[in-house]
Amino acid sequence: MGTQSTPDLSTDVSPLSLSTVAVVGLGTMGTGIAEVLTRAGREVIGIDTDEAAARHAVAALEASTTRAVRRERITERERQDVLARFRTFSDLQAAADADLVIEVVPEDYELKRQVITALDGIVRPETILATGTNALSVTRLAADSQRPERVLGVHFFNPAPAMKLVEVVSSVLTAPTVVTAVTALARDLGKDPIAVGDRPGFVADGLLFGYLNQAAAMYEAKYATREDIDAAMRLGCGLPMGPLALLDLIGVDTARTVLEAMYADSRDRLHAPAPILGQLAEAGLTGRKAGRGFYTYEEPGSATTVPDAESPQSADALGAGRTVRSVGVAGSGTMASGIAEVFAKAGFEVVLAARSPEKAEKAKARIAKSLGRSVDKGRLSAEARDTALAAITPAGSLDAFADVDLAVEAVAEDLEVKQQLFGTLDKVCKPGAVLATTTSSLPVVACARATSRPEDVIGMHFFNPAPAMKLVEVVRTVLTADDVHATVRAVCTKVRKHPVDCGDRAGFIVNALLFPYLNNAIKMVQEHYATLDDIDAAMKLGGGYPMGPFELLDVVGLDVSLAIEKVLHAEFRDPGLAPAPLLEHLVAAGCLGRKTGRGFREYARR
Repeated sequence: MGTQSTPDLSTDVSPLSLSTVAVVGLGTMGTGIAEVLTRAGREVIGIDTDEAAARHAVAALEASTTRAVRRERITERERQDVLARFRTFSDLQAAADADLVIEVVPEDYELKRQVITALDGIVRPETILATGTNALSVTRLAADSQRPERVLGVHFFNPAPAMKLVEVVSSVLTAPTVVTAVTALARDLGKDPIAVGDRPGFVADGLLFGYLNQAAAMYEAKYATREDIDAAMRLGCGLPMGPLALLDLIGVDTARTVLEAMYADSRDRLHAPAPILGQLAEAGLTGRKAGRGFYTYEEPGSATTVPDAESPQSADALGAGRTVRSVGVAGSGTMASGIAEVFAKAGFEVVLAARSPEKAEKAKARIAKSLGRSVDKGRLSAEARDTALAAITPAGSLDAFADVDLAVEAVAEDLEVKQQLFGTLDKVCKPGAVLATTTSSLPVVACARATSRPEDVIGMHFFNPAPAMKLVEVVRTVLTADDVHATVRAVCTKVRKHPVDCGDRAGFIVNALLFPYLNNAIKMVQEHYATLDDIDAAMKLGGGYPMGPFELLDVVGLDVSLAIEKVLHAEFRDPGLAPAPLLEHLVAAGCLGRKTGRGFREYARR
């Protein structure tokens, strides 16, 4: 290969010259890719040995174009032209005149190898062969071809007509000009292509499936219910679906296959498929397509879940809690003032205690500004603002908590500081008061042991900004009383938050799943596998994430992220959780994200 020259496709091949495309395999993905190509003016040869699949593909294209006409996106004439450009066949020989062949047969190496080697003897020498794999080695498939320099990966995301991301995967054997031509085609199709190298999962699935695997392991360990895990990631991270619901959508068996390939390549225990994935797959409980996976569905293929033996009990089953009328909030920062605002708006009497009367007054002024913005945006009436503000009493000492029913601390994330504070709350607060910590990474039980009443202590992890974020992680220790747990669940509901239960271990639900994903994204950049921009684009466009991992890291703060990752690594002792050296180097250099003007990216200073 070293001295062999290849045609300069970057100058003599435009995306328009790839005018005839064969799609081999007319399942959901193949049908979607065929629709994208035909609607972009390409002649498409659909090939599937199953004639029923071919008929279904034609029917799907007819239905989608009918909807497009009804919505006035295309004319009836354009619809007819689209349908005329799509022809189906049952024999690979139909690909003989194709400029590009995309195979999307089932994710089985031997099957894909047979398709690609068969195509070698059918297509023209200049034809490009693309595999749609998301888990198998593109390099290995290319090496089995007689034209490895013209083989690459083209990974569309489901549903292909709607999803903008396309990963263009080159192996060490792929001619750069082939990558250029296919990348140009993807752009011409209205997609956002990113160039990636050949490793299992590529970028989007490489990050996504590790996260899904950890969620499955968390559920398997009975650390949290499936509903709470899914709600935590939707509400805490703004994701369109929870991880277990997403596994059911993807297919538990498919996820296991992808993870097996990732683990074979990385040997990272985070990629070793959680045993429950194998158990569900072997039992045929593969998700929506089977009618049952992590959840149970109305029927195979349905998106509607139905109650089953694991469905949550009603709130009444928790038993009676304690009466809470007044709440003390300790702290003067953004989180403390946000929590105080949440309780005041919900009708609680609030004591906001800081280290000095001046700090407490300043925190109340911050709340007044926040409530004022809500009034300006029409979310709150002026009367409700005034009532909420009147419910907040600033104080310069924790002594003001003598009569509160619930004390919530939101001070610095330092165990010694929190333990001292809980020691003070133990002396100040009346018997029966619930004592809560908002820690995101420290052991709640260590705060509880600083008191003489550990049964009254619980974690209430609010998310920033507290007035906007709906999630609260309710963290029971092994010592927390049942009625304290019931009390906090009821209070969360009253302040219009969604409580999820979890045990007292590092990261709880959200951070335990989020930060290993962020750490793996950093490792991709560190290893020069993909760029910051491509990774962020892949997760937003391919995974539906509201922010890319590097955008999020810079917002959260690299120092905060590093501290959480260190806590996770120390708790679970998994080498895969060790903070990426690049993150440690940036923090050591003072590049902490937006707050310092530079993190993974540079920001204009205000």
